[in-house]
Amino acid sequence: MFDHVLRRSKDQLLAPLVRALGSRVHPNLISTAAAAIGIAAAVALANGAYRPAAALWVGNRIVDGLDGAVARATGRTSEFGGYLDLMLDVVVYSAIPIGFALHRPEPVVLFAVILLLSTCYLNITSWLYLSVLLERHRQPAVADGATGRLTSIEMPPGLVEGAETIVAYLLLMLLPHHAVAILFVTAALILVGAVQRVIWAVGRFSGEGP
Repeated sequence: MFDHVLRRSKDQLLAPLVRALGSRVHPNLISTAAAAIGIAAAVALANGAYRPAAALWVGNRIVDGLDGAVARATGRTSEFGGYLDLMLDVVVYSAIPIGFALHRPEPVVLFAVILLLSTCYLNITSWLYLSVLLERHRQPAVADGATGRLTSIEMPPGLVEGAETIVAYLLLMLLPHHAVAILFVTAALILVGAVQRVIWAVGRFSGEGP
């Protein structure tokens, strides 16, 4: 919901790290390192190490924010880089709840994780195809899109995006006794966001034919 607003602030906060890295580290390597940290967070969760998992999750998000910033600062943006970053993000976002479920295999937890992952995949589909349509029609996803975007593709905003997922997963790690409620609420909000995108798409594209 706030990602399109926070991206510029994020780049400003990461600017010292971007300058320190310069052109010495390729953005794709940064994306891969971020994914490795995220997988380590999932492994920590699977072993019940909640606080180390939380620290690794925060580290994953910080490093993941560096790849695009470094690419833009050094003129090394690429379509493959955007593709790799997105794919690895999906891997990490999926691994975190799976790791939690491996440590907490109670039926209600497994059901909540399955529900969360199902809504996540529905949500991914809802915005990815909309991104394709927006790119095809050269339309911005948000009203200020003309001022320039910081992502490789147009990303239609939703109720739960990156920032909200960071908070939800962090709460899952820091408040594991409330995991079921956190998982159910997150899944419900993601589903609402997907429905919002469908309604938005109806208003934007329904009159154009199949």
